[in-house]
Amino acid sequence: MAVFLVVPAHLCMICFQNHHFTVHDNKLGDICFSLRYVPTAGKLTVVILEAKNLKKMDVGGLSDPYVKIALMQNGKRLKKKKTSIKKCTLNPYYNESFTFEVPFEQIQKVNLVVTVVDYDRIGTSEPIGKVVLGYNASGTELRHWSDMLASPRRPIAQWHTLKDPEDEKKD
Repeated sequence: MAVFLVVPAHLCMICFQNHHFTVHDNKLGDICFSLRYVPTAGKLTVVILEAKNLKKMDVGGLSDPYVKIALMQNGKRLKKKKTSIKKCTLNPYYNESFTFEVPFEQIQKVNLVVTVVDYDRIGTSEPIGKVVLGYNASGTELRHWSDMLASPRRPIAQWHTLKDPEDEKKD
């Protein structure tokens, strides 16, 4: 079940400020979300804020994107959640919050896989791209995860460039 909430303007600004605006050959798109961990309660909150410049997946040159979030440990999916579907857009706005129960002893042993998927009424929904965060991540994904752990109870928002969903080396 998705919970809708109003995100303070400063979080959107953080997304804007933390994004590295570089010209790159990425054709999959970018996603902005916040992470918040409360160690005393063992709660990890992920707020999917928005995505932009998503790859065109439908015949009409658009997509019907939604976001899947999977909490993984040792290659096994512990929990999964997903956003609503945004029809006919390459720049969806979600602002949807999801909470996972992750005890403090476990937070350094889990991965979070955020996958943007193009919904298809007929046939199979196709993944557009994904981001893997957690204990064995690297680059901006590891930085986001580390920033979250270093700032308990505070939401940390960041943009991520989607990676090829077929790249299984980090799952």
